[in-house]
Amino acid sequence: MKLKNLLLVGVFLCLTNIYSQIKTEKITAKNQERFITTTISYPISGIYLYEGKKEPIVQLNANGTGIYQYEDLTKKNITWGFECSEIGIPIFKEGFDSASYSLWYKTNDKEDTEWIYAQFSIHFKKKKMYISGERVKEYVEDVKK
Repeated sequence: MKLKNLLLVGVFLCLTNIYSQIKTEKITAKNQERFITTTISYPISGIYLYEGKKEPIVQLNANGTGIYQYEDLTKKNITWGFECSEIGIPIFKEGFDSASYSLWYKTNDKEDTEWIYAQFSIHFKKKKMYISGERVKEYVEDVKK
């Protein structure tokens, strides 16, 4: 009986830890310690393109990995995240019909370990998300019933 209760408490604590915290990562960018997360309240995963073009792309995966394709069409694997507080609350600036986040990414090359800043903005009426104001992805909000 004690073993069963102990096992139940252990499973409960593990599940509480998994579901209660937003995962954050501590990085050093521009000589300053920052925290990043891949979780915000919008469907950010996907491919971002210049309007009317198929390449170059930026692909953001939900797990914090992705692909950044440069103008010369070379592709680099990246690690990315949005700047957040130490407990995982995203830091953003709210506009009249938009929100702007700090997107940090770095390529996974051994010789290039510097984190790079890019503005990430969400335009609510247009239902579009932009990286650096150029690469765009349309989104659909989840309707909660």
